[in-house]
Amino acid sequence: MTALPARRASVKPSAGVPDGLPAPGRFAHLHPEDGACLMEAAALLASGRFTDSPAGTHTALAALARVVNDSVGDDARRALWPLAADLADARPAGRDYAPLLVGAVVDEARLVRPASRRLARHGRACRTRAARLAHAPTGGPAARIGDLLWWRGPGRRHLEQALGVLCAAPDADQRLSDLLREAVAQARECTGRGAASREFRCNR
Repeated sequence: MTALPARRASVKPSAGVPDGLPAPGRFAHLHPEDGACLMEAAALLASGRFTDSPAGTHTALAALARVVNDSVGDDARRALWPLAADLADARPAGRDYAPLLVGAVVDEARLVRPASRRLARHGRACRTRAARLAHAPTGGPAARIGDLLWWRGPGRRHLEQALGVLCAAPDADQRLSDLLREAVAQARECTGRGAASREFRCNR
């Protein structure tokens, strides 16, 4: 996914960087001494491995976190750094989680472009899929393949297009930071329940 050049918007910093983590940085890194993106920091906390795709974070949430990390300015990135600990264990089990998350990002993008018919279609598609999967069993190869195909196809495209709109907004740092914080809180709330929450809330 693409990200905008670094900005230095004013976003109120949070408590601080968890002890022992590398310095916050944009994009992927070869070694912790070079810095780390938010997901690399989460992986270090979860398992000690240096990767931007830790097993304890849902794939869709990790994709959102990577784009937000790479798109916001330095101050906003440092303010988001404490989220690494929560991202290390944020993997809701429900099959409806990914379309719910993508739909929430699309809905946030529609606040920036309310007249966009494409965003409206994408939002409806996500809600329809989430409703269909709300009580679907999580196991089985057919289910896993179907979810993977959706994520690698329309799901990822919907997320990328919505994030492109949000990244271009004048207050992008604040919108993206608020969106990620709410998404992480929702994921942590859902993790361990065996099913995702049926409604996502976004700061607006």
